[in-house]
Amino acid sequence: MGRVLVTRRLPDGGLDPLADHELIGPNADDAPFSHDELVVRAGEVDAIVAVLTDRIDADVLAAGAGNGRLRVVANVAVGYDNIDVRTAREHGVVVCNTPGVLDETTADLAFTLILAASRLVHDAEADLRAGSWNGWGITQYLGRDVHGATLGIVGYGRIGRAVARRAAGFGMRVLHHARGDTGEPGYLADLDELLATADIVSLHVPGGEPTHHLLDARRLALLRPTAVVINTARGPVIDEAALAEALHAGSIAGAGLDVYEHEPEVTESLLVRENVVLSPHLGSATRETRVAMGMLCVEGLRAVLLENRRPANAVVYPEAP
Repeated sequence: MGRVLVTRRLPDGGLDPLADHELIGPNADDAPFSHDELVVRAGEVDAIVAVLTDRIDADVLAAGAGNGRLRVVANVAVGYDNIDVRTAREHGVVVCNTPGVLDETTADLAFTLILAASRLVHDAEADLRAGSWNGWGITQYLGRDVHGATLGIVGYGRIGRAVARRAAGFGMRVLHHARGDTGEPGYLADLDELLATADIVSLHVPGGEPTHHLLDARRLALLRPTAVVINTARGPVIDEAALAEALHAGSIAGAGLDVYEHEPEVTESLLVRENVVLSPHLGSATRETRVAMGMLCVEGLRAVLLENRRPANAVVYPEAP
């Protein structure tokens, strides 16, 4: 039995396998722990169940490992750019995440944004709710066909491939770009070529410095004026200010965003644009998936604390000296 810091409330059932552990947190009102609080708490526990908004940096890890107690950080997310993995390795702290269980759900959301942004669903619904729709008209809300369009997928991991499967059902031509040649049809080694070719671009790369502003002003300028950009990956992958300017100038047709560069803040000029669909980080937001994410984190945590073995979902597993 160990002491486990749980930083945020999870859906019912996600922490059931930890019934035999002493749980610290979450706060009664589910408010996030401050960074200082995380530093203090880290030194009191054997494990941390964190979420992507928790900054598990060198200070937190050093405090946790300082007395040799903290052994594992389980991140309830696929991405782990909120964790200083280099420092975790140095301190012998295992880091695990939630691969696989949210792929299909996030791909569903990506395709929701593809459809909504392409078919101007946001504009049309806003008019309807505001009472400004006066009835059907043949030139109203003329969006763009999704079926038969060219979809460019940037990042061809599990989620990118799940989006590609959905695109096949719509009869789309699918191109993809990844860091290495996938050997599969549709692979383009040159990201710029993909951007210049695609009608819809969907981003599925990890966060972090290598992908920061992957779509900057220069690359956004490569897109067709009729193109739509979708981001369900990480907000900083797109230069948000440059995207807002491209939308305002009409150099691209639209966007669908589920993640933002400075969450929960959103660039003001995006909030007022009619040609962008915005959702508040819903990628994995179904009850079934969030419970599964919690349980996968707990499996990894228990593997370390109770069985002293490498969890299948480990992204950092320091070797014994």
